[in-house]
Amino acid sequence: MPWLQIRIHTTPDHVPAFEDTLLDCGALVVTFEDVHDDPVYEPDLNTTPLWKNTKVTGLFEADADIEHIRPVVEHKAESLGETDIDMKIEILEDKDWEREWMDNYHPIQFGERLWVCPSWRDVPDPNAVTLMLDPGLAFGTGTHPTTALCLQWLDSIDCQNKTIIDYGCGSGILGIAGLLLGANNMVGIDIDPQAVQATEANAQRNKIDPSRLEVKLPPYESDLQADIVVANILAGPLANLAPTISALVKKDGQLALSGILANQTQEVIEAYQEWFTIDSVTEKEEWVRIVGTKHA
Repeated sequence: MPWLQIRIHTTPDHVPAFEDTLLDCGALVVTFEDVHDDPVYEPDLNTTPLWKNTKVTGLFEADADIEHIRPVVEHKAESLGETDIDMKIEILEDKDWEREWMDNYHPIQFGERLWVCPSWRDVPDPNAVTLMLDPGLAFGTGTHPTTALCLQWLDSIDCQNKTIIDYGCGSGILGIAGLLLGANNMVGIDIDPQAVQATEANAQRNKIDPSRLEVKLPPYESDLQADIVVANILAGPLANLAPTISALVKKDGQLALSGILANQTQEVIEAYQEWFTIDSVTEKEEWVRIVGTKHA
């Protein structure tokens, strides 16, 4: 069965009014999207900011009465002062949405040895190091530049017989990649209980011995110091947590930080240079990875 879709371009202040109007008119679901690729970075705690130009989309059953809905939406726009509303009405063909979603995910190579592959795809190279990972609730599938930067770095270093800490582990992709690349043990730390569950499930999917894996919510109270620590979160938390994260790295151990925009690089470097010699700064699509070695 096809669907009827109504899209409205508006400002953040008017989004709630249009959302309520579409729902009152019988929309089954209302979603918000960015119109002009104007991403929102590091929102304040407990806030959900919208884009400067937001697309509000209402999805209706195909037999919805558009001759009733259109004037109701137009009247609401006039009451908000939007006399020239940008509204588009279209028929959306029915699809196998689960199959459509699955078809969008393909195996991805990081560096020379490492591949990340969804479970419904064939492994591209049977001789490669392959991490089987399906998109889920926890962040981290390898498609974001910051995750890619960290995976490429892990592929480039010697992980053999090392201990790795994945701080802000999300799906566990970085720590599990480290284990598959030869690390002995991994500790994952995340504030989200779903991340703990996702990491444990992904480790099991990749046949990781449970004795090699520990996933905890902070605070992580242990004397453990790792040879390799990867923290892919955001610049603000990275700077604030510098003493905590630095304490997790052994002398001469390696640290990789990401989730950092290029214009935030110096702020994060200054937060860590008390403990680390900065070895490299690598940029990908306006995001940055900072790598350092801990000094005495």
